Amino acid sequence: MKYTTTTGRNITKVLIANRGEIACRVMRTAKKLGVQTVAVYSEADRNSMHVDMADEAYSIGPAPSQQSYLSMEKIIQVAKTSAAQAIHPGCGFLSENMEFAELCKQEGMIFIGPPPSAIRDMGIKSTSKSIMAAAGVPVVEGYHGEDQSDQCLKEHARRIGYPVMIKAVRGGGGKGMRIVRSEQEFQEQLESARREAKKSFNDDAMLIEKFVDTPRHVEVQVFGDHHGNAVYLFERDCSVQRRHQKIIEEAPAPGIKSEVRKKLGEAAVRAAKAVNYVGAGTVEFIMDSKHNFYFMEMNTRLQVEHPVTEMITGTDLVEWQLRIAAGEKIPLSQEEITLQGHAFEARIYAEDPSNNFMPVAGPLVHLSTPRADPSTRIETGVRQGDEVSVHYDPMIAKLVVWAADRQAALTKLRYSLRQYNINSLHFRLAVEED
Repeated sequence: MKYTTTTGRNITKVLIANRGEIACRVMRTAKKLGVQTVAVYSEADRNSMHVDMADEAYSIGPAPSQQSYLSMEKIIQVAKTSAAQAIHPGCGFLSENMEFAELCKQEGMIFIGPPPSAIRDMGIKSTSKSIMAAAGVPVVEGYHGEDQSDQCLKEHARRIGYPVMIKAVRGGGGKGMRIVRSEQEFQEQLESARREAKKSFNDDAMLIEKFVDTPRHVEVQVFGDHHGNAVYLFERDCSVQRRHQKIIEEAPAPGIKSEVRKKLGEAAVRAAKAVNYVGAGTVEFIMDSKHNFYFMEMNTRLQVEHPVTEMITGTDLVEWQLRIAAGEKIPLSQEEITLQGHAFEARIYAEDPSNNFMPVAGPLVHLSTPRADPSTRIETGVRQGDEVSVHYDPMIAKLVVWAADRQAALTKLRYSLRQYNINSLHFRLAVEED
């Protein structure tokens, strides 16, 4: 299947600049649409599932990400060699890298994602908060200024009122974040957050925000196109986290009235339009016990948890990405996007539950999963006998289930997790239930 872009070019071949389950997920849709796929792989991934699934595969260097999956020049070179017209960045790695999106544009490649300007504006928390406030999107009270002196930050924390959250301006994934409950501990937590931010992002600039107690993490899936249209595909609740990393996600968010759901969606669309957004994006909100919600950040890519949205809306968001990147309009109007049933996603991690769930590596000696059907999806990037590498994220798969209502979906999730069996020399699948 060919997609004619706004520039008159066709997308007949796409390079997936990623690995693991997300690379396999993108390839499945591309194959369904008749678009050829190109994989890139590090030495550690030579025998990986995504390499076998692709029509073509190219080595891009040693196992460390900096020398392979984060090497922009190597990936662009493979795209040229393979004659791929488009690059899908997946999740993580270069998916929210403004320089990479800009480089694709300069080299005449279609970057399947938003314009570089949107990545830039949403990637710096202080900038994004200002843009959101101007667009009428609710934001948490805070300080996002340039004066980074200890005294200035401390004074603003006092003005906002404890507890406060210290956040790295360029933060993400829970890094460079600290909750401060009193002025006595402010200095120690500030220094700790700065050290972590400097190490993770090479930037120790901080912002201060009011900390919302007993918060919920509710995010809205949005899509924009090159024609100025934007829609929302309802929300997901991602409050079940460990070390600021999501574990269980569900859609729609439970206990939210239809009026609040509509306000959430409309606020997310305003956020997308404020930065001329194109493609798949997620607007993350923090919600208090009274269902007041405040903008937290926008992830300018396809989220790991996108399948729960697909399950409740009957859509294929990767197909939408490909179509929109090729210059087509969003496939459905807002009125045509309907919510049906309830979905859960459980992330399957290679972690050791007896050692504080620390990541582990090793061969998958035995792997058996629940039977896939229209209401049960196994999103995986590994097979029995594969090696879980120490070099990459410990998430190896996702179990996604759908049912007519939340209780039925939760029952199905529990049942399906019991059917999921992983045995390695170093870890076993541990199913947590409350």
